[in-house]
Amino acid sequence: MPKKQSHAADLLGASRLAVEAAAGLTELVEAVHMTVLHKAVGPRLARPVAGVSKLVYRGVKGVTRMVGVSIESVLARLVPLLGEQNGWTGREALLAVLNGVLGDRLAAGANPLAIPMSLRRGGEPLVVERAALAQAIPDASGRILVLAHGLCMNDLQWQRQGHDHGAALALERGYTPVYLHYNSGRHVADNGRELAALLQAMAQQWPVPPQEIVILCHSMGGLLARSACHYGAEAGHAWLAHLSKIVFLGTPHHGAPLERGGNWVHVFTDSTAYSAPFSRLAKLRSAGITDLRHGSVLAADSGDDRFAHAGALPECPPLPPKVRCFTVAATMGKQAGDLHDRLAGDGLVPLASGLGQHADPLRQLRFDAADQAVVYQTGHMALLSSSEVYTLLRGWL
Repeated sequence: MPKKQSHAADLLGASRLAVEAAAGLTELVEAVHMTVLHKAVGPRLARPVAGVSKLVYRGVKGVTRMVGVSIESVLARLVPLLGEQNGWTGREALLAVLNGVLGDRLAAGANPLAIPMSLRRGGEPLVVERAALAQAIPDASGRILVLAHGLCMNDLQWQRQGHDHGAALALERGYTPVYLHYNSGRHVADNGRELAALLQAMAQQWPVPPQEIVILCHSMGGLLARSACHYGAEAGHAWLAHLSKIVFLGTPHHGAPLERGGNWVHVFTDSTAYSAPFSRLAKLRSAGITDLRHGSVLAADSGDDRFAHAGALPECPPLPPKVRCFTVAATMGKQAGDLHDRLAGDGLVPLASGLGQHADPLRQLRFDAADQAVVYQTGHMALLSSSEVYTLLRGWL
């Protein structure tokens, strides 16, 4: 069983973030300073002053990074000495949020705080090898339920208000639940390709012959499942032959307006020379978050500039063939189209996006009428504990 990450590894990762943040803030201040200087005295007079200022800023950034190297050197020595971390109940949730917001940067920098993708039970990673799975899941059945969480969340958060859809379906429908844990700040397509490979390994190493695989996904997890199906089919994976059903809960199939709103932050900040340096702050959000703008699931959708304000909508692959797909969308309104529904949807995802509906018929995700449902006066997170949602799941599965 893989070891849990130690406090020292957490501190090491946090120190890297702090050093990067300090250096980044210095660069931001420098950019504003240079802009003001050029506007005030003109490029010719500003040049000698700017040269001195750049030396000062370079020195500040150099010292910052030197301190960071020293901290990392000390903490790196402590990592193997402090043993397994325990007792910090908020660590999982904090890391999930951190990975959701900055996960692509964490992964690119090999930061110890980056969450590696794994299947877990009770918060413990499963070793995807037949003997290890048989030992970890002695009662494994051939009916496998994979639960995929959403942005800034983790597998433990399927447990909400005393209810866990996966555990309940295990009791009532005989499924063996396994919970996906992943870095939700990476591109959906990168996670989708990795999930496809992980499900292929799981199907091959499962302790008993798989009878069926069902994926239950919340929010971004649904985009991830669709991406995994695409890349699994592209690679000729055998696990797709066992995939019988996918259930989407609050999945932004056609995007979430909150991300699109975030993308407009730097439309305004880029509009003047004085505010332009602050557009860097808007561009700190992760690749995973920007994928939520229009519900991107393929690598080709990433483009050269994921913060571009215009351009073609991403490709919208159809639902996987020969797989029965269900979708549940929620709204804060008492009925579709009322003020709460129009303003908030479920708080994050509009009703139409959750149902796969789009003004362009070619982009519609065509769920059968019997395989889609709307729950009212329900928020995005409440989908995880809603008794109405569970009744639907029990009927569909």
